[in-house]
Amino acid sequence: MAGTKVHVRKGDTVLVVAGKNTGKKGKVLTVLPEDSRVVVEGVNVVKRHTKPTQKLPQGGIMEREAPIHSSNVMLFCNKCNTPVRVGKKILDNGEKVRICKKCGENI
Repeated sequence: MAGTKVHVRKGDTVLVVAGKNTGKKGKVLTVLPEDSRVVVEGVNVVKRHTKPTQKLPQGGIMEREAPIHSSNVMLFCNKCNTPVRVGKKILDNGEKVRICKKCGENI
């Protein structure tokens, strides 16, 4: 599915609304639009068994965030302090901005 759009961007604060990590809030680290997945800081942490390398000579069991489906997260509005849907608005100068559907604040 090439060219799939995802409703969140890198750096957005999101709240997980479904799955085993429901209720956790974090910052989007990576967006994988081809898989409709996002990597969120502190969410879906998995253990990886890594072999020793030059970069990591000790190896061992490392913890890192795994991707979750983008439909399981909602953008978090700091003004409303709730998870919200995203709207789009065109300003007078022709610039497009994302807005909170609840309070109308720019995101």
